[in-house]
Amino acid sequence: MIYIAIKDLLKAKNKSKYWFIMQMQGDYKAITKLLENETTSIRFETLEKACRILNCKPEDIIKLRD
Repeated sequence: MIYIAIKDLLKAKNKSKYWFIMQMQGDYKAITKLLENETTSIRFETLEKACRILNCKPEDIIKLRD
């Protein structure tokens, strides 16, 4: 199963979900779904923006779980 690890990164960086949502400047519902792993897809632009905000690489956000 593919897992979006943004919440884990936020916790490690001591940042809140609210902070991330404000930085992303997008639709609250869509970003919340992304944070809660309830999304079925992610655009490359969204992934790139999240990486820039969190100062990480795509492989830090997208994880594969057994």
